[in-house]
Amino acid sequence: MKILIIEDERGLAQNVGDYLAQENYICEFATTTQEAQSKIADHAYDCILLDLMLSGGDGLTLLEEFNKQERKDGVIIISAKNSFDDKIKGLELGADDYLAKPFHLPELAARIFSVIRRRQFEKLNVIQQRELRINLLAKTVQVGELPVVLTKKEFDLLLYFISNQNKVVSKNALAEHLSGDIADMLDNHDFVYAHVKNLKRKLSEAGCAGYLKTIYGNGYKWEI
Repeated sequence: MKILIIEDERGLAQNVGDYLAQENYICEFATTTQEAQSKIADHAYDCILLDLMLSGGDGLTLLEEFNKQERKDGVIIISAKNSFDDKIKGLELGADDYLAKPFHLPELAARIFSVIRRRQFEKLNVIQQRELRINLLAKTVQVGELPVVLTKKEFDLLLYFISNQNKVVSKNALAEHLSGDIADMLDNHDFVYAHVKNLKRKLSEAGCAGYLKTIYGNGYKWEI
């Protein structure tokens, strides 16, 4: 899962990024409205953390731009401006949640999880697809009654495929999802093939049907 942290307090942004990295999120950063606009123009995110007080502009202005573009990224406002009017305006402009500074990092992580679950998985805690069962809270996978032990990357890939069910997902998109904005600097995307291969093998060995299909020359598709 990929997060964009739009925050001009670099120390706070880094603390948030370090904590979320432990929760298996890929984090990218923007400290100004211009940086944020550039990132958003080039990438999609599972959730955007948006400060309202930014150098070079206003966070609410960015939110208005998101709204006009009809983006699917979740947005959580994180701001010291704890006024009722700002909160209401932010939510009216399409933000999913509002968290006032200072906040506890576990609470922020819980809010991010809630936004992503609501947007991608219709508020489900458990995804059941035929013999495959995924517990989003416990981050566990079962095929029938048999547990499947996945790495953090493999679990993230599985959720990404399911959230894009019946769509062809390119290797470039997978590389960006797994590595963030450093994907363009990598010499090749062999690591994507390795993660997908391991995921397919583990699911197959547990008795899961071949829902994850290779679309030669294009990428992969999760199809049921």
